Amino acid sequence: MKHLKNFFLIIGSIVLLGSCTEEWLKPEAKSFFTPENVFVDKEGFESLVITMRKDLKRECTGNMHYMSLEAAMSDLASPWSQLDFYNLTPSTSQYYPNLTFFTDVYGFIKNTNVLISRIDDIKWANENERNALLAEALWFRAYWYYRLINSYGDVPFINAEVTSPKLDFYTHSRWAILNKIQEDVEFAAKWLPIKAEPGAVSKAAAEHLLTKIYLANLNFDKAIEVSTQIINGPYSLMTERFGVDAANPVRNLIWDLHRPKNFNITANKETILATVDRYEAPPTARSAGLFTMRLYNPAFIQPAVLDSEGKPGMVASGPMYDSLGRGNSNARLTAHYQYGIWNIKGETWKSTSDLRRADINWVDTSEFLYNNPKSVDFGKPVQTRYFANPIDTFRHIYAIPHYIMYVPEDDPKVTPQGGNGDWYIFRMAETYLLRAEAYFWKNELSLAANDINKVRTRAKAIPIDPQEVSLDFILDERARELFAEEPRHSELLRVSYILAKLGKDGYSLNAFSEKNFYYDRVMKYNKTYEQKVTLLNNTATMAPFHALWPIPDKVIMANTLGVINQNTGYDGAEKNVAPLETIE
Repeated sequence: MKHLKNFFLIIGSIVLLGSCTEEWLKPEAKSFFTPENVFVDKEGFESLVITMRKDLKRECTGNMHYMSLEAAMSDLASPWSQLDFYNLTPSTSQYYPNLTFFTDVYGFIKNTNVLISRIDDIKWANENERNALLAEALWFRAYWYYRLINSYGDVPFINAEVTSPKLDFYTHSRWAILNKIQEDVEFAAKWLPIKAEPGAVSKAAAEHLLTKIYLANLNFDKAIEVSTQIINGPYSLMTERFGVDAANPVRNLIWDLHRPKNFNITANKETILATVDRYEAPPTARSAGLFTMRLYNPAFIQPAVLDSEGKPGMVASGPMYDSLGRGNSNARLTAHYQYGIWNIKGETWKSTSDLRRADINWVDTSEFLYNNPKSVDFGKPVQTRYFANPIDTFRHIYAIPHYIMYVPEDDPKVTPQGGNGDWYIFRMAETYLLRAEAYFWKNELSLAANDINKVRTRAKAIPIDPQEVSLDFILDERARELFAEEPRHSELLRVSYILAKLGKDGYSLNAFSEKNFYYDRVMKYNKTYEQKVTLLNNTATMAPFHALWPIPDKVIMANTLGVINQNTGYDGAEKNVAPLETIE
């Protein structure tokens, strides 16, 4: 009925306009930027590549960005406002972008397909120019498909620009998509430059993504070969102080490595690819900010944080508020990340030599101080025993990796939540850990330990022995090194599929929705679900099929002439058909 009303309103407006003048008959262009008049030269195609780079920033900028979603749906954090995964359905995803991620990413893929489809619409001065732009577009498309298949499993692969209404999409198997993006990134690696400007994709970025794809495709030898090319190249782990705070003796190398202003400077030899997001850029060229202090830090500025008199002990002002921000605990860190992963060879989180858990780099619960000047406990450590409800400790106070989360706001007038700043997508530390994983799958544990120890030694952590290498240890090391930087859920899914395809530890592809490594690891290390934490009438609950997120209903229902499959366990999966195994 609403659409009919709008239709009659439009018709009525035209009639009224026509009775007064015939000016409305003259077409008025809303924009002269159409594909036909933009992609007529190299500059036009370059403008689209810039859009692709801007799209990549959505991984780590804005409220409820994708990296925070990845952490919240993992072993390292919990989604405090959507703890019951049965409330995640094909039509509802309260507070978290599990559904919009799907539609957003296909929007990013659309941009890549425009360039890929139109690359030969013009005459190029030379093959290098053409292939370099095509290579970057193929890289971005492969990157986003890698993310999709490790979030949703089987999805439709759209291979070209869609220029007219299309309602007959079909789902492709995850393995067919892996083969296609592997082929595309192999091409990209041949044509991308060895050296690229900040935010642009280089040959090493292609090789790094290719390493992940080879691992996902169980091609462990190729993963080792390609990651070795990066490790033997011009990049290296940072081992000396550098960057904006290098002269500050209180800080250390790990702090320097995680200052956003250091990510893209020439002194940082570890960055393979990082986004570029600066406050000084024009408003249309910068994001809303990184929101690290909002999404990961506890909601300590809340009336629930009471003092010994039962009065609010916190106010939204002062030095602690400015440095820790107005947290909202959207990705509430687990005890496993705060404490468990640091217990190695007799060391604990308190005694570890690992700089990634050093006191100067973290803010522990005893360091949260009452900051309300009117409180009798002003300046004293917050005491959870005064909280009105014991569950309030879950959201309102926990230890945080300050060295990662602290990103000051450039605009002093806005709420401190995590300002604009560059962010890592790929860096050398992960390359070593990816190669270590490939060695693990081949049971070459000495070589795996060597690569893990490269990363651990840089952080002044105790080296491990070959017999200590395990899949759990590799994933813990990734957590120690890459928290809020790796797409954690996505990487756990990649590992889960490897185990299922190998038929290891009782896992299989046929029973993936009933038993998978992702679910077992989350249940083992994220005690939120074991303890049945309840907030906002949500009791923490998860089933194995929740490893894969639901395909949005609106996408499936709009596709009236084809079949887009729903993941098993969600409503609509009974209508599935066999996914396509080849991509034309």
